[in-house]
Amino acid sequence: MTLRCIRGGRIIDPSQSIDQEGDLWIEDQRIRGVGNKQTGQPYDVIDARGMIVVPGLVDMHVHLCEPGDENNETIETGTKAALESGFTSLAVMPDTEPAIDTQSSAEFITAQAKRAGHVNVFPIGALTKGRKGEELAEMGGLLEGGAVAFSDSDRPVANAEIMRRGLEYATMLNKAVLSRPEVEELTRRGIMNEGNTSVALGMPGIPTAAEQIQVDRDLHLAKWTGAKLHLQSLSCEGSVESVRRAQAEQVPVTAEANPHHFILTDVELRSFDSNFKVNPPLRSERDVRAVIRGLKDGTISVIASDHSPFATELKLRELDEAPFGIIGIETMLPLCIKHLVHPGHLTWPQLIEKLAFNPARVLGINRGTLREGRPADVTIIDPNEEWTIDCQRFRSRSRNSPFHGWTVRGRVAMVLVAGHTKYVRPGWRATEASLERR
Repeated sequence: MTLRCIRGGRIIDPSQSIDQEGDLWIEDQRIRGVGNKQTGQPYDVIDARGMIVVPGLVDMHVHLCEPGDENNETIETGTKAALESGFTSLAVMPDTEPAIDTQSSAEFITAQAKRAGHVNVFPIGALTKGRKGEELAEMGGLLEGGAVAFSDSDRPVANAEIMRRGLEYATMLNKAVLSRPEVEELTRRGIMNEGNTSVALGMPGIPTAAEQIQVDRDLHLAKWTGAKLHLQSLSCEGSVESVRRAQAEQVPVTAEANPHHFILTDVELRSFDSNFKVNPPLRSERDVRAVIRGLKDGTISVIASDHSPFATELKLRELDEAPFGIIGIETMLPLCIKHLVHPGHLTWPQLIEKLAFNPARVLGINRGTLREGRPADVTIIDPNEEWTIDCQRFRSRSRNSPFHGWTVRGRVAMVLVAGHTKYVRPGWRATEASLERR
């Protein structure tokens, strides 16, 4: 038996309503318990005084590009970036080439992740074959291959009957369907949010209606079928209001927001910097406030990165030709601290719930908690370290972030996956120092 103790930190575990200073005990690869009454002599004591100790974070909306676009990202580089950013579990979207629409393609993702050896990776299976929206994928086979949910990623399922049947089959398998709502007929030429800024710049716009119409349709289908629906990347006020009403009617829907949608607005596109080009696009200040309200009142229960890496040469194209997407894994935690915790929109426990327990619950995976007997995935955060985001130091293969040069506070100090130390921030010597004091 191997016994470890993380001593004296502020332990936050929303799954157990824990927010207290104390010790976290790990036995072999699992959580033994929280508190000072544990017995036994640990072989390793980690001094976490002044630190925040939380369940390993879970990002349920990540694009890792392998197979097919390894010049943008690989499972090796993406999971390394996640690890050093405090994330111990990732749910990988199926927009690969070929798509993750068969049992073998799902098994490939898990095998590559195991080979990389950084964090847990859970494939999201394509809802339809080839993500074409025409015929349902072999959902049972995908489940056998390790898929934990179903989605066509950034290709909305336009055919309502196909979406209905997908929701029904997912219900039979007790899995969620993840939908990124968009009416493509309203967005095909668009570059940015349709509004005053797009008119001033003479750019084709993407209206909020393109998102809200699809949100409303999917909510009606979820109510009809009773299926677990998760709406990804909500960006506008109307969508948040629709979800709020549906939840009040007991529709089984959850929703997520991405950091750029509660931090940035479409005004940023005046710079013509393609790192601000994302889909759904950056919206108005009113929409930003609505997303924050949704996070505060629980309408939006998950924060996810929508990590979308693109090689530098692709993002250097003219704005109308550059791809949509922002990388987000390596900036998500400090940006959430800066823009949600420090202004008082969320407490620390509320933030950790949206970054760990809630995404794990939506996916139905055994993560995001410090309950006794669960896998010992643990993230230790220094809440006070101030630092500057530097894209050139990212572990990701790509650099397409609009947050380069921003000053933030709060940084990951240490990460354990299944009880094993996988990352210690250079210069942080809590483990060695504590061993010397023993």
